[in-house]
Amino acid sequence: MRFMIIRKADANTEGEDKATPELMDAMAAYNMEMIKAGVFLSGDGLQPSRKGARVKISRDGARPIVTDGPFVETKELIAGFTMIKVGSLEEALDWVRRWPKEDGPVELEVRQVYELEDFDTLGDKPEAWREMEQALKDRGASN
Repeated sequence: MRFMIIRKADANTEGEDKATPELMDAMAAYNMEMIKAGVFLSGDGLQPSRKGARVKISRDGARPIVTDGPFVETKELIAGFTMIKVGSLEEALDWVRRWPKEDGPVELEVRQVYELEDFDTLGDKPEAWREMEQALKDRGASN
């Protein structure tokens, strides 16, 4: 099972300060621990929302609405993510409990990622979806 560990944004991640060398070292050590255990798939930090935008797309075909950052409600933002592959939610939570204290105080969210097998509504298109999934995996392996 794949899980995403979502690092919620806060005043630090939305501010002008960059991560300290101590935090960078601690995150690198944490990620290396997961890599060595064979559970780490990917992960990245996100730049502050002031460098981004939100896009609202309606179903009626109207032109998308773009709102430039920054966004006031940091509780709705994420500052980064880590993708892991483990056997259960409890195992994912075990990894989250090891999150570097140098990043604290921090709020993390753990969400299981849908797998193709989770959908019983694919109708007559499961083969096309499987081909797409394999193409994406092949692309990721070559990068």
